[in-house]
Amino acid sequence: MSILVGKKAPDFDTPAVLGDGSIVDSFKLSEAIKGKYAVVFFYPLDFTFVCPSELIAMDHRVSKLKELGCEVVGLSIDSHFTHNAWRNTPVNAGGIGAVSYTLAADMDHSIAKAYGIEAEGGDSYYPAGVAMRATFVIDENGIVRHQVVNDEPLGRNMDEVVRIVEALQFFKENGQVCPAGWNKGDAGMVNTPDGVAKYLAENSDKL
Repeated sequence: MSILVGKKAPDFDTPAVLGDGSIVDSFKLSEAIKGKYAVVFFYPLDFTFVCPSELIAMDHRVSKLKELGCEVVGLSIDSHFTHNAWRNTPVNAGGIGAVSYTLAADMDHSIAKAYGIEAEGGDSYYPAGVAMRATFVIDENGIVRHQVVNDEPLGRNMDEVVRIVEALQFFKENGQVCPAGWNKGDAGMVNTPDGVAKYLAENSDKL
């Protein structure tokens, strides 16, 4: 697996279903997220089990992410037509409903490979060839600032995605780093010896 933090997010141009339900033959990541923050999250397959819970959970947080100026793009190795069919399947029938963010198709697996998260099988719980449960947070300059990968049975906490975006923006706006468990509204830390001493003196009992 590649570690992309601190590197330019791999660009891609691929068919997709947009958040308004439009099917397009060309969705170019760099154009869609230019000057914005972005969450690019991979999942194994449409019409499966943990995956719909994650995609619906993400959809419930899209409005908050948009308030933060953050675009959301979901990807799997399924086609854009399968994505569309899943969007058109009711939630109570195992579908995801009309999620309000882009679902991009990675039919040749090139995007999963570029991000270093195509499953190899082996001792993981993934079948070989699918995209792993991987999340990448990208800043407004197109640089990856966060990535996390779960094994197949472990669904992600989408509130954590929002928290990471908020923390990244706090750091960029205030020049203070975000200590363990930081949430919006909490104190940051000045990254100097005096700054860490002051923060710990005031907050260590809350950690």
